[in-house]
Amino acid sequence: MADYVVELKNVTKRFPGVVALQNMSLQIKPGEIHGLIGENGAGKSTLIKVLTGVHQADEGEIFVDGAKQIFKSPNDAKAAGIACVYQELNIIKLLSITDNIFINKMIRKKNSRFLDYNTMHKKAHEVMLSLGQDVDEKKPCGNFGMGIMQMVEIAKAVLIDAKLIIMDEPTSSLGEKEVEQLMATVRMLKEKGVAILFVSHKLEELFELCDRVTVMRDGEHIITDDITNMDNDKLITAMVGRTLDNQYPKIKVKRGQEALKVENLNSTGVLRDISFTAYHGEILGISGLVGAGRTETCQAIFGAFPIDGGNIYIDGRNVVIKSPKDAVKNRIALLTEDRKGQGLVLSLGIDTNLILANLKIFKKGPWLNKNKIKEIGSKNVDDFKIKTPGLKTVVGQLSGGNQQKVVIGKWINTDADIFIFDEPTRGIDVGAKVEVYNIMNKLVAQGKCVIMVSSELPEILGMSDRVIIMREGKIMGEVDRDTEKFSQENIMKAAWGGKI
Repeated sequence: MADYVVELKNVTKRFPGVVALQNMSLQIKPGEIHGLIGENGAGKSTLIKVLTGVHQADEGEIFVDGAKQIFKSPNDAKAAGIACVYQELNIIKLLSITDNIFINKMIRKKNSRFLDYNTMHKKAHEVMLSLGQDVDEKKPCGNFGMGIMQMVEIAKAVLIDAKLIIMDEPTSSLGEKEVEQLMATVRMLKEKGVAILFVSHKLEELFELCDRVTVMRDGEHIITDDITNMDNDKLITAMVGRTLDNQYPKIKVKRGQEALKVENLNSTGVLRDISFTAYHGEILGISGLVGAGRTETCQAIFGAFPIDGGNIYIDGRNVVIKSPKDAVKNRIALLTEDRKGQGLVLSLGIDTNLILANLKIFKKGPWLNKNKIKEIGSKNVDDFKIKTPGLKTVVGQLSGGNQQKVVIGKWINTDADIFIFDEPTRGIDVGAKVEVYNIMNKLVAQGKCVIMVSSELPEILGMSDRVIIMREGKIMGEVDRDTEKFSQENIMKAAWGGKI
């Protein structure tokens, strides 16, 4: 038996203008949970795509169970026993769990062109049950939450007897209970001898789950070691090539006048009498469990979610916001939690995405001013440290952190006064997070108002001046940074329905 279930030796992958992987080596043992971490743009996604046959390496070798492999397509990788659960799940919500599990590998009745659904339903139920999910496999996937849909993706890997399952940011869209279930499933797969490559930006998950961890930087292997030999500081230094003395570089700014006031915002079955005030020169955090109504509140203020009643005041003026266009006119910016689906046009270049929220300032008569687009775009790239070969680079080719910086740049170019950041650091590394926090600091220092929705309590506590806590569409409480109530315990207590 080979020492490693999968081994990469000196793999290099080039794209026009960039070397994504440079002499990258990786060894994964049978039945181990192997963490993979690195800044956005470090080459993790390219490494995954080389391992799964989406990209072919320009140089280097891949071995599975000691045998050299050449993957010309994803099917070749699957045939060798490598499967991947991507961050963006490959689920067709209208189809049943069974259909999704057996898609492209349907079982037919013997000597017939008809599908053998009895067998497929039975196998689908058995594999989901083995993953701790007693669900009706005949129901559409869209009837279930993200946790179940992720288990369906894992079930696909189990059914092909995968030797290695790659999990790419698997907890990024899951609630607390779903994360616990996922971790239990990962441990169960390990006990069965399946190797897991666990890609995550959340350091606490790596320490909780992994046996070993590999750090990448700039497309290269930096270190592989037992997780017991690592700590936060060592991992961060290896990732970014420097220490991050303050992961939450909070600055104190004198609070200004009222910027935004919301009174009795209602939406049937979703929001109930939402009232709060946000000020110039502060970061107002919005905390709560998944499904608490945080995103819907932000979208309602931005005119992107229907409301039944309530009032919105900006700088003391009662305003009517019925659409995002109205919100932009009133100098409100919303960075959505779904940057790929709602924040960017992935098929267009960086330069085009950076101007989409405010085309009028880039016009010269009836035409777009190409010189101004280039000038401001170049400034955005420099200011926000966007790693890219050039302004024309298609945004879909950028890493998650760099995509997020493009979204921020797009809204900075509107000269908004109120910035709503919905999960601004989801799926980006600690180095990029600090850069996003510094952008927030710069905005409040300029007297802007920042509202930040986050599911990460350390982030809420680290960057907020005040925090409002939501549960089931209601505001349950508010805590101020300068009071003794400003604690993780109080925020969680309110999020679960208790009084603080």
